[in-house]
Amino acid sequence: MDTAAHKAADRLLEVYRTGEPIDPLTPDHPDASIELAYRIQQLQVEQWTLAGDVVKGHKVGLASRAIQRQMGVDQPDFGHLTASMFHLEHQPIPAGRFLQPRIEPEVAFVLGRPLAGPGVTAAEAARAVDFVLPALEIVDSRIRDWKIGIFDTIADNASSGGVILGSRPVSLSEADLRLIGCTLHIGGELTATGAGGAVLGSPLNALVWLANTVGPLGVTLEPGHVVLPGSMTRAFPVTAGDSIVANISGLGSVTAVLDGKDEK
Repeated sequence: MDTAAHKAADRLLEVYRTGEPIDPLTPDHPDASIELAYRIQQLQVEQWTLAGDVVKGHKVGLASRAIQRQMGVDQPDFGHLTASMFHLEHQPIPAGRFLQPRIEPEVAFVLGRPLAGPGVTAAEAARAVDFVLPALEIVDSRIRDWKIGIFDTIADNASSGGVILGSRPVSLSEADLRLIGCTLHIGGELTATGAGGAVLGSPLNALVWLANTVGPLGVTLEPGHVVLPGSMTRAFPVTAGDSIVANISGLGSVTAVLDGKDEK
């Protein structure tokens, strides 16, 4: 398995260097397991950390039915968030960092205590959250034309790209995450509306799922880490020059600006 994993990881890492997407991995691994896909993901994370990047959290992908239908999958997945993926709101983000970016509005959890599965309950997950923030996630794919299945997206770090956090921390007790609504504007136009309940019934359930999924792999969700639980709407394409604003009831707004210059 490890030889296949290393070959696939090298193909994906090469995309970051060349900026040229590759064909789906699935045809080369028709009988491959989810375990192999996560091994491919982990090998890339290891290379990034060896090069000086730092894991700063995790994301849950494919958490809403809207996203699952859009991507043709039927289960969530997770990926790693590293320091280089985080961008300040309102500050220009080089569009050339991304290949085929899409935007997703989310609620970001910032942990105040470690969280390790298996067996984590919603009560324990809530107790571990220090505060929540409005967030935008830039999802991206190293697979050409987003022609992905569950194996491809897991191997490709759950299609991670970038994270923009709002700047107003809110206590978890001040927001009913099931009922919060959001609006997503791209270029000043209302693009979508959504609700927290679209994310596995509540974004908190996605945090529970993540803790219980990574725990058996020996991973603890660490204090200070950010967890993105999944999008409240489907993902929308964005391009250089776009300004994106998510307004989330009770949490405020967060703004991302993609630089008009198409530079790496």
